[in-house]
Amino acid sequence: MQIDPQDYAIQGLDQIITPALAIYPEMIAANIEATLELAGGDPARWRPHIKTAKLGYTMRRLVERGVASFKCSTSLELLASCESGARDVVVAYAMVGANARRIREIAAAFPDVRVSILVENEAQAAAWEGSGVGLFIDVNPGMDRTGIDQTRTGDIVALAKRIGPALRGLHYYDGQIHAPDPDERRAEAFRGYDMLMRVVEAVRSAGCAVEEVITSGTPAMPSGLAYPEFTGAGFVHRVSPGTVVYNDFTSLGQLAEIDYRPAALVVARVVSHPTPDRFTCDAGHKSVSADAGVPTCQVLGRPDLVPLKPSEEHLPVQVAAGAERPAIGDFVYLIPRHVCPTVNNFDEALLIEGGRIVGTERVSARGHESPLALQARHAPVSA
Repeated sequence: MQIDPQDYAIQGLDQIITPALAIYPEMIAANIEATLELAGGDPARWRPHIKTAKLGYTMRRLVERGVASFKCSTSLELLASCESGARDVVVAYAMVGANARRIREIAAAFPDVRVSILVENEAQAAAWEGSGVGLFIDVNPGMDRTGIDQTRTGDIVALAKRIGPALRGLHYYDGQIHAPDPDERRAEAFRGYDMLMRVVEAVRSAGCAVEEVITSGTPAMPSGLAYPEFTGAGFVHRVSPGTVVYNDFTSLGQLAEIDYRPAALVVARVVSHPTPDRFTCDAGHKSVSADAGVPTCQVLGRPDLVPLKPSEEHLPVQVAAGAERPAIGDFVYLIPRHVCPTVNNFDEALLIEGGRIVGTERVSARGHESPLALQARHAPVSA
């Protein structure tokens, strides 16, 4: 889609300390609607990963639109989603030790929220017995990050039988699928889903119920929603992209056929002119995440300005021959390459409506809880 920089211009920036995270509620609403349209208008098909949303503000917008099932990776994200009105949250991370005990504690504090966890072996499953926490078997689709390899059907069935009534379903994060061509992505995703359906049938044949199957991060999401065997299969199928609530220049390129818009930008100031064809702004990798590589971002409306390798607080930008270089003190609006960890870099976000700053919102699920969270809650009361 065409992005009009005027839709993102902010009045009154002279009084703002930069770098600043700017959130555009109208764009968030449009992205939610675009995702729901792709899901046939059914909010129950979407279990967004709130590693991206991070703000209680954004989570509440999702809940208001009927999206009540979330996915997360940390105890703080679980806590923030429960506080924001989620009704069903899957912690899509292998929690062990004190981390697992903290998840049990949060689940007990929110009895009206259905909390579930991923497991990949019998020892993990046994650790959740009697907790009231639901279990999803983590199936490895070839990403080789966590889970039981999808070819080990017998092991998956054995674990399902060991879990028993606490089994909710299967989790299948095919994050390794990100080919640039949409048809190639769909073909690869469909091959994986064919294998997944064989696993589902094997689990069912063993007498175990499969209530829900979770698939698909952002690049594979259209494929997951289009796979015909997930419809009318006797289980709830949900896709789990998180990036699409804000988007970044990676997702906008991968899903160019969908009417998505960038809804989270970093506003930076030009602070230096180190060479005649370069300037530096105050948005290094402590502001705009560099985990996805260089360039870490794009300058909104200025393809003639190319961000270079950042350092901690510095982002040098190359100016194309003949292009106008911003003056020291000018503002640039940056679209992150990877928005999820970029949002996590900020304590607060500016809310922008109609070109005006209408307030700030805390980035509720930024970082992690205190490593002493359990001890703090269970410390003896002094006399």
